[in-house]
Amino acid sequence: MKYVFHKIASFLMAFVVLFSTVSLTIDMHYCGDTLVDTAIFKKAKGCGMDMQKPSTEGCAFTKKDCCNDQQVKIDGQDELKSSYHQLTIEQQAFVTSLAYSYLNLFKGFDEDKTSFSESPPPLLVKQIFKLDESYLI
Repeated sequence: MKYVFHKIASFLMAFVVLFSTVSLTIDMHYCGDTLVDTAIFKKAKGCGMDMQKPSTEGCAFTKKDCCNDQQVKIDGQDELKSSYHQLTIEQQAFVTSLAYSYLNLFKGFDEDKTSFSESPPPLLVKQIFKLDESYLI
């Protein structure tokens, strides 16, 4: 049981480290006020209504583009190594007491020792199960 619990705990901690260090980029494309497309790790597809850049030769008026692209960046953790010496005295005492109590939580018990193993079972005067049974003939 202890071995299985340690395997599960180490697997969960590996996922915590993985997800805390991953950086994400979410790209969103809005057409007006409506969200049209969302993409993770790549550029979102447009709605096809993007305005093309006008030439600067003869046109003095430019129309405002109704489409808008937004990008959200979620930065992961860069430094994984934290030092035990950076903790305060109270935090160090808490960590050491937690580790000590956690390790002593899984002490094995002897399953061979029972309190009634040295005394014999009581003698049965009557067979009680036969008194409670009913037989259909």
